[in-house]
Amino acid sequence: MAKDRTSFKVIANNKKAYHDYFIDEVYEAGIALAGTEVKSIRQGGCSVKESFIKIKNGEAFIFNMHVNPYDHGNIFNKDPLRTRKLLLHKREINKLIGETTQKGMTIVPLRVYIKGSLVKVEMGLARGKKLHDKRQDIVKKDTQRASEREFKIKNL
Repeated sequence: MAKDRTSFKVIANNKKAYHDYFIDEVYEAGIALAGTEVKSIRQGGCSVKESFIKIKNGEAFIFNMHVNPYDHGNIFNKDPLRTRKLLLHKREINKLIGETTQKGMTIVPLRVYIKGSLVKVEMGLARGKKLHDKRQDIVKKDTQRASEREFKIKNL
């Protein structure tokens, strides 16, 4: 029985990116990984909290993505914080280059997940938030939580 390519399992999420940035566009990219890194990611040993994406010489790379060393990997384990290449089409890379040359635009990883048998990264083209924007988001979340709490109490 073949695995469905539409199903996916989220391994790592970057909640801080949604707090610090406005996400304009979302892209999906594959990652060039070693075998032991894939096994470690399947076990859930991955973090993208402090990572960022840069484009160098027409290729996209993810920096500071932490992949835990695989338990049974011995000498085949790679450096946990090594730079990894992202697999994108040339036209997507050219579009990202054009967008990031604008002031205040950057590329941030949003989540890492397994889609079928492949490890993918969801990345967003983002604009930085100012302090007052962050405060407005916090106020919105607090009011939404309060209204959900009231609704729950009323319906008991």
